[in-house]
Amino acid sequence: MTEETPGFEEKPDVPSGATPEDAEPQAAAPSPEEAGTDSAKESGPAAPAGDVQDVALTAQLDQVRMALNERTADLQRLQAEYQNYRRRVERDRVTVKEIAVANLLSELLPTLDDIGRAREHGELVGGFKSVAESLETVAAKMGLQQFGKEGEPFDPTIHEALMHSYAPDVDETTCVAILQPGYRIGERTIRPARVAVAEPQPGATPAKADEPSAQAQAAAPDEESGGPEEG
Repeated sequence: MTEETPGFEEKPDVPSGATPEDAEPQAAAPSPEEAGTDSAKESGPAAPAGDVQDVALTAQLDQVRMALNERTADLQRLQAEYQNYRRRVERDRVTVKEIAVANLLSELLPTLDDIGRAREHGELVGGFKSVAESLETVAAKMGLQQFGKEGEPFDPTIHEALMHSYAPDVDETTCVAILQPGYRIGERTIRPARVAVAEPQPGATPAKADEPSAQAQAAAPDEESGGPEEG
């Protein structure tokens, strides 16, 4: 029998050429799952990558919407300014046209006055009559209108009083004679009518007010007599 020597422990066999450290047992390497768990514990909780991308896209979308709203407001403002410009240009064009026509017709008014006087005196005959009527027709097509008639109420906005008198048969200031007719283009008066006016006589009583009293006086004797007497 073999006797064991006390104080010596049995060691595993070591191959030749190997160091004592190689003979020591090595700790088992951790698995990938365990390594990932340990690193996550050390770094702490992290936000998911999908949420970060959503926040970035939302911010970009807000910027794009803001820029779109600004461009839309600029476009609407430019469109409104263009519409106002077109209306202003059209209004100015119409005004300039009316002024040009009024200036042209104003130069023709003395000629039209001569034509009117010739017509009153019976001198508008022959070729002169044809030319005069053609001129009046063209002036009417351009919008020229003559106004002013005897018997119409006096209106200081369209009439110019050159003569003044009193008359018992008028109830208000009235045009009793047209010395020179007036002309207008649409609502624009290019020359007022020059007229002679008459006013009611101061203290005169209108004739219409006296008629009922005269009729009442004529009927009074019949009422007082009580009718014809019986025979």
